[in-house]
Order: sequence, then C-alpha cells, then structure tokens
Amino acid sequence: MDNTLDVVVEFSGGLETLFGHQRVHHISLSLADPALNGSSPTIAYLIHFLSQNLMQDSRKDLFTKDNTVRPGILVLINNEDWELNNQTQYIIQPKDQITFISTLHGG
Repeated sequence: MDNTLDVVVEFSGGLETLFGHQRVHHISLSLADPALNGSSPTIAYLIHFLSQNLMQDSRKDLFTKDNTVRPGILVLINNEDWELNNQTQYIIQPKDQITFISTLHGG
C-alpha cells in the first residue's frame, strides 16, 4: 500500500510570492503523518500543511485565518469552487489539483 498521496497545488493572484515565487507545486502528503490521526487528508489538513511546511513568508496571516484560508482567497478543487465540495472537509483524492487564488489587490 502506498503511504503517500500526490496532489498538485497552484497559487495565483499574488499568493505565489508567499510560496517562493513558485506557482505550481507537486506535493506528496504522507498518510502516516501523526497529525492525520489515521484519517484521510482534507483540505483543512492541506492548508495547515502548506502554511507550516511550504510557505516561505513568515506572515502566515496573509494565507490563513482561523484554521482556513483568509477571506478573499478563492479555492478551487479540480477547477471547481470548493463550496461545491464541502470546503475544508473535502477529502483529498490522488492527483487532485488544488488552486488558491487571491482576489484581493491593493490600489
């Protein structure tokens, strides 16, 4: 049995600057991570994982707020709004593409 789950994560709308100026990341999530407590990884888990392990900017509040993404960040799961897929509780599937797009722009 494979102990990892491969997903593609993409950042756009300026969020890529928080993640080393890289838009696309191919990530292997360990299913043996104690934080999962034997459960399947959800979007909530992925958001926490990204902010703790992939985010290079120390200002976590630019990406997360109250254990989810901050307001103004659109999340797509396989090009569909996450609101159609149970938001943070969506169970990530192999080869899913998760996209985070900032809709907030200074002016």
